Amino acid sequence: MTRHLDVGCGREPRNPFDAKELYGVDVFLGKIQDDLYFRRCNLIFQPLPFDDCFFDYVSAFDLLEHIPRSSQDYATQTMRYPFVNLLNEIHRVLKPQGVFYAVTPAFPFSEAFDDPTHVNTITQKTHEYFCGPKASEAYGFKGEFELIQAEWIYAKYAQKAARPLFVRIKNIHKRILKKAHHFSWKLRAVK
Repeated sequence: MTRHLDVGCGREPRNPFDAKELYGVDVFLGKIQDDLYFRRCNLIFQPLPFDDCFFDYVSAFDLLEHIPRSSQDYATQTMRYPFVNLLNEIHRVLKPQGVFYAVTPAFPFSEAFDDPTHVNTITQKTHEYFCGPKASEAYGFKGEFELIQAEWIYAKYAQKAARPLFVRIKNIHKRILKKAHHFSWKLRAVK
C-alpha cells in the first residue's frame, strides 16, 4: 500500500502519484477534519507529525516560497533555518527511495515575488543544495536526495508527477511564451 503526504495541503490535498492513502498537513485545514490522515502543523516551527520512513511520496505545491530560509530565535539568541529544517523533515518521513515532488514559482518570474507572503526565493538550482553526498551539512541538512527531474513547468500541468508526451509538448510551448513560471523538482531520498 502506497502512502502520500501533501505538505501545505490546504483545503484540497493533492495526490500526484495516485497513492492508495492520502495524508496532508497544513497550518489551516479549513473544513478538513484534523485526524489520522490530516493534521494541523505549523511547518515553520513544528516537525511533521508522522513517523520516520512512513511515506512513499511527499509533495509540496506552492509552499516552499512561504517557508523562511532563516529566522532569529530571540529567546535563545540563535539562528534557525526553517526551510532546511522542513527539507530534513521531508527526508525523515520518506521511505528509502521515496520521492519528494515540489512545485513553486521561481526566479526570475514576477510570480516568485508578487505575493507578499513569499519569503523564500526559489531558483532553478535551489534543489542542488539538498542533492548528492555533500548536501548542505553546513546549513544543518542531515539527509541526501538524488535528482530525478528538475524543470520549468506551467502550473496547470504540474498536478501529476508523471506527464504524458502531449502535456510535455504543451509545457514547452508555455515555456517559449514565458508562461511556465513555476519550477518543479522530483527528488529521491537516499538512505
